[in-house]
Amino acid sequence: MAKNNPPLRSPFAPVRALFVSDASAGILLIIVAAAALLAANSPLAGDYKELFYGDLTWTPIAKLDDLHLWINDGLMAVFFFVVGLEVKRELIEGQLADPMKRRLPVVAAAAGMFVPAAVYMLVSGGGEYASGWAIPAATDIAFAMGVLGLLGNRVPASLRLFLLTVAIVDDIGAVMVIALFYTPTIKMVWLVSSVVVFGLMVGLNRARVSVLWPYVLMSLVLWYCVLNTGVHATIAGVVAALTIPMHGRSGNHMLEKLEHNLAPWSAYLVVPVFGFANAGVSLQGLGVEALLDPLPYAIAAGLVIGKQLGIFTAVWLAVKTGFAQAPDNASWMEIYGVSILCGIGFTMSLFIGGLAFPGNQLLIDEAKIGILTGSAISAILGYIVLRMTTAHTAEECDDKGNPLPKE
Repeated sequence: MAKNNPPLRSPFAPVRALFVSDASAGILLIIVAAAALLAANSPLAGDYKELFYGDLTWTPIAKLDDLHLWINDGLMAVFFFVVGLEVKRELIEGQLADPMKRRLPVVAAAAGMFVPAAVYMLVSGGGEYASGWAIPAATDIAFAMGVLGLLGNRVPASLRLFLLTVAIVDDIGAVMVIALFYTPTIKMVWLVSSVVVFGLMVGLNRARVSVLWPYVLMSLVLWYCVLNTGVHATIAGVVAALTIPMHGRSGNHMLEKLEHNLAPWSAYLVVPVFGFANAGVSLQGLGVEALLDPLPYAIAAGLVIGKQLGIFTAVWLAVKTGFAQAPDNASWMEIYGVSILCGIGFTMSLFIGGLAFPGNQLLIDEAKIGILTGSAISAILGYIVLRMTTAHTAEECDDKGNPLPKE
């Protein structure tokens, strides 16, 4: 039988392929973070600060009057849009579509958000630091998968897929946290406008409109409406992505093709630019004792201790009680190593850190120190633990990243 119109996933691998077999995105983030720290602590510090925080001579949107705001509120909407596309695909056709398969990553991600937040509150003592509780609850997909890429075949494919799925569920939780807990005031007129635009986009989906330009145009309108509601504008990226049809009228994989086309731009441009603009913190006048200040210490503790404790304990309990199945061909030591890697917060943690302490640059900088320290420790410890495990033979996977059964 002749094969007509082969499915898109064969030539166009999903987003995970950018990270599972390639450590470049994670390495790029490490380089970007180091460059930002060097720039902020060098003779170029003034230029670095002026570049991102200096008033723009002209801006089409008055609220976004410096480059930093355009990056965090505008450019990062692309990142969240890609996250939304992947979330929708995973819920409909991926790992999260199977109730049994989604149990373990959902439970792990939930514990991986709750326990770090609890550790943070316990260490920080709350008070003026209370609003930063969600900072250590995030996991950076690119960074964590990049570290796994450096390990080659020492990590089984099933565990790589587990980490990716946990990070996706984690992103869903982070988006909900931003929408629910970091929105001080809501302007109802703009909120109603956002709902109307979203409804029109859903209508396009229902009508099986399979050309992209109407979705792109209305996504921009939705972004502008959400920007003025008081809810963080990047939420529009996720909401817009959920309206993109899985398939066009001709049966083509519309959403997956768009995801594939945008993923490299998000991983290799949007996130690095965001990282460079946000990771730069001046260490002038700060000694090692600064790491022991309540805020950075609490964030680092949440990422390093809270993440591994929450995720590994949740996985162990879920497997031992029969509630979920452990990743195939993975030892408990390997699961523990991946649990540690989930403590790499970076992108989303930096993003939430900026929302948690608006207008307080000192606390934002202290939060950055905690995020960078905790993420670095988690990356190094996770790498060491997984490096000590036995190498696995190369595993063949299906088009969704699932390991194929051995003959």
